[in-house]
Amino acid sequence: MTELHYSIRPEWRTLPLNRLLRKGLGFSAVGLKNVRERGCVRLDGLVSPLYQTPGSAEQLSILLPEDPPSEIEPAAGRLHLLYEDAHLLIVDKPAGMAVHPGPGHHGDTLGNLLMWHYAQEGEQHLFRPVNRLDRSTSGLMCVAKHAYATVRLGMLAAEGQMTKEYLAICEGLPSPLCGRIDAPIGRKDGSVLAREVRSDGKAAVTNYKTIAGFQRRSLVRLTPETGRTHQIRVHMAHIGHPLTGDFLYGTEDPALIGRAALHACALKFQHPVTGLPLSFEIGLPEDMLRLIRYEKG
Repeated sequence: MTELHYSIRPEWRTLPLNRLLRKGLGFSAVGLKNVRERGCVRLDGLVSPLYQTPGSAEQLSILLPEDPPSEIEPAAGRLHLLYEDAHLLIVDKPAGMAVHPGPGHHGDTLGNLLMWHYAQEGEQHLFRPVNRLDRSTSGLMCVAKHAYATVRLGMLAAEGQMTKEYLAICEGLPSPLCGRIDAPIGRKDGSVLAREVRSDGKAAVTNYKTIAGFQRRSLVRLTPETGRTHQIRVHMAHIGHPLTGDFLYGTEDPALIGRAALHACALKFQHPVTGLPLSFEIGLPEDMLRLIRYEKG
């Protein structure tokens, strides 16, 4: 089980613990109910009712309830972990790997591999991905290990305090070389999968910067301000530069690359428990490097 430890701040001393947990630490209503029912809150090591205030206590401890067994079956496989602690982990997901089990993917997903990893570490967690990637997209994902971390990271993302950056190879050379695409996105009529820019869609903003131009294509770095489905792919197609290999919004070309050339290269955010800044970056995968070498001749 995971335990959170905090030094009592001056502004917390007169707050009832239930309000402190909700307003000061960001516990959800469900999370607060769980710790209340289990008597998991302690002041200086003593179990404390949630109507109590910290007063002169120096330490607050919260024992988080253990997760039930996951319904996702564990499966052995290679995981590239960049970071892991008791609250979250950062993993580099390869292209072609689905995040969740589903039709056609029952034992080869990121969820399956993480269940195996947790079992080997003697841990029991549900699968809680914070940012999600399409099966064809490679790169960095943050996965929370408990419900409290999930809520806190979700709040950071909703408040724009989780920065996600991508590298992509697109068709042609964008003009201007840097820009901001502000175009609403909605589901395309008659399709369950495809999205498009449309006036009745949800607000979507993507910033881009051209890193290098090649013979027929360009390497661009993108920072989305919103998180719509297929946002980067839709926006780049909208400005006339679809991602190379994108079967849905451009032209599929298995001879060059068997997927849309998109890679989640950077993640920056504050740790949901300690508040310390975390920053991760990873280079391009081999298939995108191979495409660049091809473009360079």
